[in-house]
Amino acid sequence: MIILTSYYLKIARLLLINQKNGVCVTIDVTNQFYCNSTVETKAYTPGHMKKKVLFITGSLNQTSQMHQIANELPDMDCWFSQLFTDWKWLDYFANQTRLFNGTIIARPFREKSEAYLNNHGLQIDYKAKLNNYDLVVYCSDMMIPIRMQQFKTVWVQEGMIDKYTWFSKIVKASKLPTAACGNTSLNGSSDICDVYCAASKGYKQYFTKNGTSANKIVVTGMPNYDDIEQFLDNDFPYRDYVMVATTDMRETYRIENRPAFIKKAVKLAAGRQLLFKLHPNENFERAEREIRKYAPVGTMVFRAGNTNHMIANCCELITQYSTVVYTGIALGKKVHSWFDVDDLKQLCPVQNEGQSAKNIASLCRRFVNYKGNKADFNPQLLLVQRKKARREYAEVLF
Repeated sequence: MIILTSYYLKIARLLLINQKNGVCVTIDVTNQFYCNSTVETKAYTPGHMKKKVLFITGSLNQTSQMHQIANELPDMDCWFSQLFTDWKWLDYFANQTRLFNGTIIARPFREKSEAYLNNHGLQIDYKAKLNNYDLVVYCSDMMIPIRMQQFKTVWVQEGMIDKYTWFSKIVKASKLPTAACGNTSLNGSSDICDVYCAASKGYKQYFTKNGTSANKIVVTGMPNYDDIEQFLDNDFPYRDYVMVATTDMRETYRIENRPAFIKKAVKLAAGRQLLFKLHPNENFERAEREIRKYAPVGTMVFRAGNTNHMIANCCELITQYSTVVYTGIALGKKVHSWFDVDDLKQLCPVQNEGQSAKNIASLCRRFVNYKGNKADFNPQLLLVQRKKARREYAEVLF
């Protein structure tokens, strides 16, 4: 006879199925369940009672955002996997060649992401092979395997969306996989996920215009870009320079005339001190060599360091296609971008004192616990700040 507390009833049902098949089930004094079989021995702990959530990672920015959201879900069993595909041919080229090295499905990005996860003691389940999940949280909806679409899914905006081009239109009109456009211009616009978390009302309008149902999209804010004022308090030793934030266009197989860009930055600086912060995915040696050739002597070049602190201390910011332009806009800096700056001001992530991860986690928790058909879930419930100091939940329709 097996005597169980109500806490273990759910898992006991699973184990008793094995008992009917001739497998003996026992419980030890440490409250661990064991399935005694000649084929497999597996321990079941109270942790297995938690709902399982898989967070899909990419760049270090995306990975840190997912980590922040997971930290707000201590009641969930959180796992992490680098973005993946079940297309074998794409797996081959991503892992055996350098063709996709500029994309987050490539081995270099996975290695950096998993190093971060291991350093923080987080659970890894690459390609979702270890568990079935109650929820999957994506940083990109451009590559979601069919087998993963059976789970509840939430998409989280991680940064700036690339410029929508004529080729983006062709890919969309032809109903090709959105990844075929070769950039992020269609990220957030596939309408595949069940819920979408946008950085701002401007981006909600953008995603709706490009194909995602408006009732799926919630303006939650975007982790890492939702409390920009905090970066004003920093110990970066330099101030009042013109800062240039480069991008990894060439590393992601896009065309860029870097010498012309450097010369334009020099012209805009008009004799003021220049500081270049290189994109972490760039070829540093090549980039620095070009800067030394076309920029004045004494130009500062940083391969690493806190980009937001550097922007906070600058007097003017020059970018190409980079999310960090929003840091400059939020801090009231004069900014330059290859996007229309007025449009960027409309798209700028909401500033909510760092509440975005909590907002997203709250939405994830409510979705996980929703008992109905996932297609019937109404995501329009947000954590909002009232005039009083307290926070509460309210129905918010944008």
